[in-house]
Amino acid sequence: MRKVCLFFMALVLLSACYYPADEATLYAVNDNFNLAADSLRLQTEEPLHNMPIDTLSDSIMLRYNDPLVVAQIVVIPEDSIDSVWVKVARDQFTQGWIHQSDFLASVVPDDPISEFIYLFSQRHLWYFLGVVFSVLMLFVWRQTRRYHFYVIFFRDISSFYPTLLTVTLSSSAVLYASIQRLIPETWVMYYYHPTLNPFDLPVILALFIASIWLLVVLIIATIDEVFSLLPIPEAILYLFSLLGVCVICYMVFSQPVLGWVGYLLYLVFCVSFVWRYMRYFRAHCICGRCGAKMHGKGYCTRCKTLNV
Repeated sequence: MRKVCLFFMALVLLSACYYPADEATLYAVNDNFNLAADSLRLQTEEPLHNMPIDTLSDSIMLRYNDPLVVAQIVVIPEDSIDSVWVKVARDQFTQGWIHQSDFLASVVPDDPISEFIYLFSQRHLWYFLGVVFSVLMLFVWRQTRRYHFYVIFFRDISSFYPTLLTVTLSSSAVLYASIQRLIPETWVMYYYHPTLNPFDLPVILALFIASIWLLVVLIIATIDEVFSLLPIPEAILYLFSLLGVCVICYMVFSQPVLGWVGYLLYLVFCVSFVWRYMRYFRAHCICGRCGAKMHGKGYCTRCKTLNV
């Protein structure tokens, strides 16, 4: 446990100085955004030095998902609320001013990666998915006990890909929680300037993006492997159970509030999953009829042929 903690601390030290936390570096003039809030009020009059802020009463209203572009940035030191004002424009005739803090809290960068991060950072979405997949897991488990279907961890198939996928996703979640808890400014900067190239990022972010690429490869390999080992109805049920486990693992290990306890839970989880597969489900034989991998002698999971 101590070695793991030291390893993550080393990653933090290597990457903590990469991005400054100053909000002024998050965006620039001509950057594009989409409005993520239900509405946003813009002041039509430009804020001036030594001018009372409450005199700027004329305003226009923007709506959800309106495209915005940053037109100008000014600093008003005497403004006690926020000294930075941003002029944004929806089109040539719809322009106005707003405090930088209100602006950043209401918009999403016009980039597919940033929009994906914003969508999957909504905790209520994951809580909803967690409840749905927990109910689904219960249904799959009952069907497994009744009809002896295959399910991840409890009655697994003779392939290491599902186990590797689950462990890799848990590793990604732990890396994400580490970034959020220890160096959140690095993640904020990445949110506004995203890239899928891990070689242009600090170490801990590079590992996280590399794990995402690995997850994509493992998902494809796992789906192909499951359908090659199980009949289609059983394969679909197995993939649903795997999806439920992955969602629950992400919800648990991506919580920054777990602190160092999260690393301990992660180690216990990985060791138990890998040990159980190696002990009970690793393939030692192949079916004499269809060539599918089997844990031992008996009925083939694919063609139901008895191998003795």
